[in-house]
Amino acid sequence: MQLAGPAWPPQGQEPRDWAQAHRGGTRDDRTLRSIVVSMPPRIADLPIRLDSETAADLEAATSEITKLDGTYADDPSALGTLLLRTESVASSKIEQIEASVDDYARALHGVRANSSAVAMAAATTALEAMIGTVGSRTPIRLSAITTAHAALMRDDSSESTTAGELRTVQNWIGGSDFSPRGELYIPPPPETVQGYMNDLITFANRDDMPVLLQAAIAHAQFESIHPFTDGNGRIGRALINTILRCRGTTTRVVVPLASALVARRDDYFDVLGSYRSGDLVPLLGTFIRSARIASAESRITAQRLHEIPSQWRELTGPVRRGSAAAKLLDLLPSTPILSSDNAVALIDAPRSSVFDAISRLRSAEVLRALTDRKRDQIWGASLVLDELEDLGNRIAVAVRR
Repeated sequence: MQLAGPAWPPQGQEPRDWAQAHRGGTRDDRTLRSIVVSMPPRIADLPIRLDSETAADLEAATSEITKLDGTYADDPSALGTLLLRTESVASSKIEQIEASVDDYARALHGVRANSSAVAMAAATTALEAMIGTVGSRTPIRLSAITTAHAALMRDDSSESTTAGELRTVQNWIGGSDFSPRGELYIPPPPETVQGYMNDLITFANRDDMPVLLQAAIAHAQFESIHPFTDGNGRIGRALINTILRCRGTTTRVVVPLASALVARRDDYFDVLGSYRSGDLVPLLGTFIRSARIASAESRITAQRLHEIPSQWRELTGPVRRGSAAAKLLDLLPSTPILSSDNAVALIDAPRSSVFDAISRLRSAEVLRALTDRKRDQIWGASLVLDELEDLGNRIAVAVRR
């Protein structure tokens, strides 16, 4: 695999003066006076030419994504919801944000949950919001990115005041909390961020290259710019699926690429470093393999979701057509997390009948309680929630082979 045209330009470096905004840390932190910032290339109009092998690999991986998007196209809601959540959970795990599926489900429903689960739910909202802004005739806009960031960070006590705003301070990756001393990477200075993001948006709306190549480069460039004080990884990975949706490669589903990336987290960070050095090949290889594996495993999940209603009927035994239990079973594939009051509102049946249906489905282990409160209990469809976790695990196993 290689590029057929000119080599991708590496990032430049510039020395800058440094002073702490708030005094703290060790003496070395306090006395640091100069840093070297990275200056990514402008990519809006950079030409890209691929060798035939790489072009074919990109096309094959994109074909896998397209096949996934067309799976059960007549009823995509259950699959689309699960894949959106799988991607959000995995993207959060890359940032070492961990929570159980049940905690995450509670957070999605606004019920008290741990901070990691709340952050995962916010990542889901941000991804859904960002993808929802684009279409075949609607380009990607910077406002979509900042709005998604606001959704991601608005409940973060340390970041809520800057949620949705491009950074106005110098940030860095690694090293000390008090200065860039010992850092792994220093992004470009704050006064350049707006220009870099405008350049990136222009690149992200091009249509003269394979979409997976475009998504990979745009993601790596976003991470290199690091335009926010926090949340860059999750928003940068949301940009991948936003480009797939904008180009029409997907219309119904989110590809859980982050589940593949988190399985080899260190390798993922290494390929971002290779990109900054001017080498696209490791980045493309990672995205091609991740797309193929994530799409193939997601099609297995689609088949399993298709079969779950039959499994529920086996668990419950005969259910009268038109009954509250039958209506609840029909609702669960697309709404696998719901409260008792939600069920009453969504099902055309007397309240007592809905509660009887919930009790029956719980006894049959179709539903499991996600909270221990007595009023307006939150319920989860066990097989669907289990599949959310299993999909991520299967992708991880396949990637590590």
